[in-house]
Amino acid sequence: MILSEQRLPVSDATTAAADLCDELTAPAPVNDDGDHSPSSPRWRHQSLSKGAAGVAILHAVRTQTGHGHDRQVHDWLARAVSEDLSAGPGAGLWFGAPAVAFALGTCAPGGYRQTRATLDAAVTRLIQRRLEAAHERIAAAARPSLSEFDLVRGLTGLGAHILAHHPDGGQIRDVLAYLIRLTEPVPAPDEAGTGAPGWWTADPPSGHPQVRGGHADQGMAHGIAGPLALLALALRRGITVPGQTVAIDRICGWLDGWRQPGPAGPWWPERIALADLRAGRPTQAGPARPSWCYGTPGLARAQQLAGLTRGDHSRQAAAEHALHRCLADAVQLGRLRDANLCHGWAGVAVTAWYAAADATTPHLTGHLPELLRALVNHADDTGPERLVGLIEGRAGVALTLHTIARGVASPWPTCLLIN
Repeated sequence: MILSEQRLPVSDATTAAADLCDELTAPAPVNDDGDHSPSSPRWRHQSLSKGAAGVAILHAVRTQTGHGHDRQVHDWLARAVSEDLSAGPGAGLWFGAPAVAFALGTCAPGGYRQTRATLDAAVTRLIQRRLEAAHERIAAAARPSLSEFDLVRGLTGLGAHILAHHPDGGQIRDVLAYLIRLTEPVPAPDEAGTGAPGWWTADPPSGHPQVRGGHADQGMAHGIAGPLALLALALRRGITVPGQTVAIDRICGWLDGWRQPGPAGPWWPERIALADLRAGRPTQAGPARPSWCYGTPGLARAQQLAGLTRGDHSRQAAAEHALHRCLADAVQLGRLRDANLCHGWAGVAVTAWYAAADATTPHLTGHLPELLRALVNHADDTGPERLVGLIEGRAGVALTLHTIARGVASPWPTCLLIN
């Protein structure tokens, strides 16, 4: 979707994107201090979120529109594979072999064939191991960890990679079949019991280790909005398995039950704890930061996709209304503190851009000029570490600016499950 340049600050966005890219022309020299600990910065190279894999995608998309160079793409991909790639418990769409496989598929779908084949085999084995473990967990009536199913490290993210780059294989259907089972109640011997959804995790909410009894995460990054978006996007592409629409409706029904009215429009709590489940209402008092990862933008986009693919016009309209009201609320937008994709202005802008392209009304399109101006104004606000990556760094900000200003079509937003 390309909007009128009279309304959209295309020139400013293009300049801001180019300025950020100038900072990311080539990888910095490697500082080999011998630190191979899990916290060493050297492992960031294979990260979409914070490292070189994500920067390669930025340069590849810009090259496709005549604004970059193949050499830059190659140099950043080479840095991404400069360390042994992880295919272990910490690997997922945003880190390790799957992240680099996603980057290669996005940057050079017809190139690096031997490397891609090696990575594809590793990712296929990883997915199979994860699926087997998940089905064993379900059979044992145990609760899932967030990393079993989420977008960042779990099977939803791995499924997003397959959907983007290997949609014709059988493994995407295996992942979808697992997600359908994830939505079914688990007779776990705990306080939540079958009154909780199948994605209820025993993990304490992030940042709240004192909370007991588990919780249901609602967001796109770690919660049920991610599986909903993947199920809907697959259905939109004609990839179906038995029970898929039932699972979509089940997740939507849960989100309907926790949708809250407010003076600035409807919103959803980020997480549902055991106390919330018992009371039938959230302890969260109102909408939090309007981020892609946990806020109304990501949740609304997932539900808009569900409405689109199910032919449910009222659901689609309700999701678009929620996003419109959120984007019109200066108080919510004022809670954004950085420019990044995950929880900042770039994530809001690109989510709104894709939602507007599918919307039944012009209201969402009307917000895009101001969102892009805000992103231009905040483009340098990428945090004290000045990370280079796609999800939490400068590459993602630059790529969002370039994508919206140039109307770029690319598979890269599948790593956020917004398209």
